[in-house]
Amino acid sequence: MTDDPSEKTFCEFFAGIGLVDEALRRSGWHCRYANDIDAKKRQMYEGHYGPSPHYHEGDVWQVDQVLARIPGRPFLATASFPCTDMSLAGKRRGLAGEQSGSLFGFLQVIEQLGDRRPRALLLENVPGFLTSHDGEDFATAIHALAELGYWVDSFVIDAQWFVPQSRPRMFLVGYQSELLTPPLVVRAADVELGAVDDPWQKAIDRADRLRPARLRGAMETIEPATGWATIDCGNPRRSPQSISDVIDFGDDQPWWNQTEVDRHSAMMFDRHSRQVELLRAHGGPPLALTAFRRVREGKQRMEVRFDGVAGCLRTPRGGSAKQIVLAIVDGELRMRWMTPREYARLQGAGDYALPTNTIQALFGFGDAVCVPVIEWIDRHMLTPVFEGSKRGVRSQRSGAINCPAAVT
Repeated sequence: MTDDPSEKTFCEFFAGIGLVDEALRRSGWHCRYANDIDAKKRQMYEGHYGPSPHYHEGDVWQVDQVLARIPGRPFLATASFPCTDMSLAGKRRGLAGEQSGSLFGFLQVIEQLGDRRPRALLLENVPGFLTSHDGEDFATAIHALAELGYWVDSFVIDAQWFVPQSRPRMFLVGYQSELLTPPLVVRAADVELGAVDDPWQKAIDRADRLRPARLRGAMETIEPATGWATIDCGNPRRSPQSISDVIDFGDDQPWWNQTEVDRHSAMMFDRHSRQVELLRAHGGPPLALTAFRRVREGKQRMEVRFDGVAGCLRTPRGGSAKQIVLAIVDGELRMRWMTPREYARLQGAGDYALPTNTIQALFGFGDAVCVPVIEWIDRHMLTPVFEGSKRGVRSQRSGAINCPAAVT
């Protein structure tokens, strides 16, 4: 495949079940290469999309094998690298950990692509990436992207702005210098930080929900060899959807028997139990709540959410990671585990073809990205930058002397 800058092509690293692809294909992106080490996730991917010769089941550290499978020069590469070592579960080993450290395998691939290096990158991980090793891991990633020629941006998006699931995720975006035309805005080196007349600062200020104070502080102190670049896209609008909109209330669901309901009810904190009883007495249409089992003060507790939002979907490594559905129907309290179809809906992929193995499905979706989040990033950042690059190519082909420059 030749390098055609008019093609909207991308590679999806740490692809899992392909929800980045699910989001990007909706605006015309074409996946030319997908990589993941997990055979069961590949099974789900191909169960949904069909046989995929471009899906490479293998270790990203096998750089030569990866390079041999990437056709031409993709415009974009995405990497949802493992978050385990950024969390307490991974003892916060950060990029020194075996799983999260696979980011360096991905960066090695990008480096060795040479003149086939993607024009843009999109990296995704948990917000703990920012604070891992007192911010050193985040700074390391920023500097590594800059050394590969990418101007960088970073932001945090919570899935609950689009679907009823609390799932904040941190993103890093990298842009090669050839993309530094409108709509990209670069931070000028000769402008004082916080200057009100700085277009980059204005764009950052307008999208204040995307960048918590600690992230903004890091961006103000880290000086990549290239620089910071962003798009003046503002903040996402919050969806009015509630968890009750994605939960199935029918009698055909695997509801627990009364003994199991009573056992879990006894695990509630008193204040949660009182709130549930008030909702049962209130009546109205069927209502859904969600809960996790947690050990608190040496006792197993069931912590219930009452804000209309599910907790962050996780891979089912034990009962504390599986989410419980509480449903109030005609005053009756029902409980069961959340189903794979509901996991799919909470990731914005309600029509995804599910495997027959429930645990396999829960693992696949628990490790995945939220489709509407990636769609928003695409709509406001990736596709506008792609379209800007096409305008630049057309200008060059027409013999224009001055190509449009990035706003500074």
